[in-house]
Amino acid sequence: MFLLVENFSHLAFSCALEPLRIANLVSGEELYRWSLISEDGKTAVCSNRSVTLADRGLEPLDRHDRLYVISGLHVQDRISAETLNFLRREKRRGVAIGAICSGAYVLAKAGFLDGVETAIHWEYHDLFMEKFPEVRLVRNVFVANAPHVTASGGTAAADLMLHLIARDHGGELAATVADQMVYNAVREGTAAQTVSLQSRHGMRNEYLVRAIRIMQDHIEEPLAPQIIAREIGISIRQLERLFGKYLNTTPKRYSMELRLDRARRLILQSEDSLSQIAMSCGFISISHFSKAFRMRFGISPLKHRSRLA
Repeated sequence: MFLLVENFSHLAFSCALEPLRIANLVSGEELYRWSLISEDGKTAVCSNRSVTLADRGLEPLDRHDRLYVISGLHVQDRISAETLNFLRREKRRGVAIGAICSGAYVLAKAGFLDGVETAIHWEYHDLFMEKFPEVRLVRNVFVANAPHVTASGGTAAADLMLHLIARDHGGELAATVADQMVYNAVREGTAAQTVSLQSRHGMRNEYLVRAIRIMQDHIEEPLAPQIIAREIGISIRQLERLFGKYLNTTPKRYSMELRLDRARRLILQSEDSLSQIAMSCGFISISHFSKAFRMRFGISPLKHRSRLA
């Protein structure tokens, strides 16, 4: 069963469904059956504006069903009380419930994920950590060995389904399905969601990678470049040369850009006040935050939010 939340990711949906269809095809058996659920029981519109026909609405499921919630951008604005009540009722009835892409946000909103290891699309990490600090968020492509199975979105949904096919019917069938999909880069759940810092910046310097990781881990309370240099065992001049050579910037400017990028995502994804966002991104005053934001993006935080309304 797939519950399609309005504005769901079509890519994640296809990557979740097609491995099951292909498993049936290559095995010659009906190993999997599925139904599509939407709130109105008729249709669901995905983020690329394609309309998908639903098989049913929010009626009770069979207790042996597996239910996956699939959503996409702006999921926080698409969650209705009816959907949450449906999920809570089905959980009480014993239905196994998982999530794909930003669907983990829906499960967290329903109160299912406190203390549970969870994967969600990397763009939602900042918002998720702000809203649900009790959830054990990981950067894995998927988590299959938790009370609620989660996949981070996109092709990670295919990785998850291939994992489940292998668990249900053996690795040979899963490999055959992957071959049919011309998918030769199947990942384990523990694989990291995003490309490594080395790949992203096209460099291999371990000191620079460690410095950037420290900056990412201290967004709320930024560390001075001198402290970062001391932490990784080099001088401040060496650190500045590394940032200049590989990234054409300074450590201080790079740290500021990390914080502002996070602030921009929170403005897009959350309803937090600008002062709350400023504080969570390491700014001690809203005026400093606004000035820095305008210098980086050419628009004030307030105007940026109003454009999205």
